[in-house]
Amino acid sequence: MLGADDDFRQPEHRHRLCMMAHSESESTRLFAPAAVEVTRRADGAVLVRSRDALKSYARCTGEYLLHWASRAPTRRLLMERDHGGGWRGISYGDALEQVNHIGAWLLEQKLSAERPVLILSGNSVEHGLLTLACLHVGIPVAPVSPAYALVSKDFGKLTKIVGTLRPGLIYVSDQTRFGPALAAIRRSHRATVVVSSETSPADGAVPFAALTSKRDTRAAERAFAQVSHDTIAKFLFTSGSTDEPKAVINTQRMLCANQQAIAQLWPFLDEPPIVVDWLPWHHTFGGNHNFNLTLRNGGTLYIDAGRPVPGEFETTLANLREIAPSVIFNVPRAYDLLATALRGDAALRKRFFSRLRLLFYAAAGLPQNVWDSLRALAYETLGHELPMVSSWGLTETAPAATSCHFQAERAGVVGLPIPGCELKLVPSGEKLEARVRGPNVTPGYWGRPDLTAAAFDEEGFFKTADAMRFIDPARPDAGLLFDGRLGEDFKLTTGTWVHVGALRLKAIAALAPVAQDVVVTGHDRHEVGFLIFPNVEACRKLCASRKDAGLGELFEDAAVRGVIAAGLFALAQSGVGSSTYATRALLLREPPSLDAGEITDKGYVNQRAVLTRRAALVDELYRTPREASVITPTGSADGRSA
Repeated sequence: MLGADDDFRQPEHRHRLCMMAHSESESTRLFAPAAVEVTRRADGAVLVRSRDALKSYARCTGEYLLHWASRAPTRRLLMERDHGGGWRGISYGDALEQVNHIGAWLLEQKLSAERPVLILSGNSVEHGLLTLACLHVGIPVAPVSPAYALVSKDFGKLTKIVGTLRPGLIYVSDQTRFGPALAAIRRSHRATVVVSSETSPADGAVPFAALTSKRDTRAAERAFAQVSHDTIAKFLFTSGSTDEPKAVINTQRMLCANQQAIAQLWPFLDEPPIVVDWLPWHHTFGGNHNFNLTLRNGGTLYIDAGRPVPGEFETTLANLREIAPSVIFNVPRAYDLLATALRGDAALRKRFFSRLRLLFYAAAGLPQNVWDSLRALAYETLGHELPMVSSWGLTETAPAATSCHFQAERAGVVGLPIPGCELKLVPSGEKLEARVRGPNVTPGYWGRPDLTAAAFDEEGFFKTADAMRFIDPARPDAGLLFDGRLGEDFKLTTGTWVHVGALRLKAIAALAPVAQDVVVTGHDRHEVGFLIFPNVEACRKLCASRKDAGLGELFEDAAVRGVIAAGLFALAQSGVGSSTYATRALLLREPPSLDAGEITDKGYVNQRAVLTRRAALVDELYRTPREASVITPTGSADGRSA
């Protein structure tokens, strides 16, 4: 393990700061040219694929570790904070040695796809080593959201996941914290429980240190040689944003094809990246895109224990004050908080941008005001623009299917199909559903042949239920725009379609800083309405004299309600029809529920689940005569809250 004071020099990491406007040559160095082939069919379907053919890619992710352990054995791979606040971690060379020992131990336990490894903990060096060992010897690993064990009240989703996988090993970082969850699932499995080396195991649990002890590694080396493109690497569970979590099969082919495509589109990755990242490894964004990108390109991943929520984002900021990333990955909520912090802290701003090559967002739509703010801050700090790009994909595409490998003209542009991945845009109502085919696409869902069969069309394209459209049909190289989720859109009783995704983003921007998220209502109604999940911290700042007030008092405050009323009025003034603005809004006291499927632990709010669970509040929103709790564009409500 490496400590914070280890002598460690990475000449590849030295940033060549260029204080000049981005020229065409600089863009060429950052990105591959954007060029696609477009075929329009008579049935209205549109086929889109990259002109850049996918080059050969690794047999398995273990080849990345083997390569860098040989080429740069002392370079840091994973780093985390120790109890004293310093950085500690592991180098590529030491990681390979430990991975072989862990892999040999795992093989001794007769683990397999029918008895996989389940990781029920957050990101850590031990979590990373266990994952790498599983991938190295061909044993599927299933990282599962800790929220199902630590936030959930009934452990229902966790019990179903364990029943689906029937794991042979379960790793938890802290046996005490995860004790209630382990007790709840005890009868659902016969797995060995492994606990962190920093805790005292109980009830027959095995300390992680036992896995890394010296042993004969020849079995691990033989198993590594047998891993192929078709070997199952992971079972990743979908967030449940549309249904119960399903075990998505991720193969080595999916992971490696994805990283090869990204490397072709981002040639600047030949300079090993420095990544400071909190995104959870049980999600495809953090665990496949970011973790594997770091590994494939010989970079260093600093594990950020912060999250984009009040009280925890300060940890992220502390890390960014110390470690300047070369590329930053995050979700829109975090960028909103980051923009505010950067604006008020010149030292942080200078450090953050000092070697940054680009900002990358995904997982949800980014409000245009946040996009504009970050780009302006970058220009003010550096004297030139900094690319801010996105991508689109799913757990089923490991994850990238498209990439914006150019500077987009606005937020929401998800780019073009990555090399090797083909997109089919199929008419669905007023929109085009995006379907994908390629080596990055899952073969299906574990134990659910029915769901697998239903997920693909007759040509083998995976049906995503996400909508896409060209920014400019006459210029397809300008990229695709995410056009919302088909299952969320609805019609008013007037027959007018409400496009929820686009309206939600406009609403969050218009109702800032009060609205943290917005659920759009109006199914079988004459008018659109909003259910607003408030940013409580922002509300308290608006009501400086009432900082100790309860939520009910806060939401009755004239300043808070005034922001909502003004935002609704602005939307109505800029709207071009009844489907583009709301006539009423209601502030919600209760945050979205994980157990009820209203939110994922990555922060995405499930529109349908909220509307179903809070049907009584939707009725309140539309009641005649109007309830005093309802806020209108004219501000005529008297100030009572929901």
